[in-house]
Amino acid sequence: QVQLVESGGGLVQAGGSLRLSCAASGSSLSRNVMGWYRQAPGSQRESVARISSGGSTFYADSVKGRFTISRDNAKNTVYLEMNSLKPEDTAVYYCNAVVGPSIYWGQGTQVTVSS
Repeated sequence: QVQLVESGGGLVQAGGSLRLSCAASGSSLSRNVMGWYRQAPGSQRESVARISSGGSTFYADSVKGRFTISRDNAKNTVYLEMNSLKPEDTAVYYCNAVVGPSIYWGQGTQVTVSS
C-alpha cells in the first residue's frame, strides 16, 4: 500500500517562496509518474506539475517559470519549489502517484498567499 505525506505548506506573502515535499512509503516510486495538484475553495482540483521516472516535467501554464518539480528517488520523495507566489496560488496542494491502474493521493497541505 502506497502512502504519500505532504509537508511544507504555510502562509506566505505575495512574491514569496515555499518548498513542498511529498514523501512516499510502502513502495519505491522511482519508476512512476508523480505529480502535484491543487484545489482552491469552490474550485475543481487541477494539475500543477508532474514528473516522469526519467525526469521529464510538465507544468500548468499558470505556474510555468515560477514552480519547479523535482524528485529524489533515493529518498522516494518529490518536491515542488514555488517562487513568486501569488494570491491566486492559494489552495490545498496534493501529491499523487500513478502506480499501474491505481492513483494514490496524499492528505494535502495548505498554501495561503496573502496580498
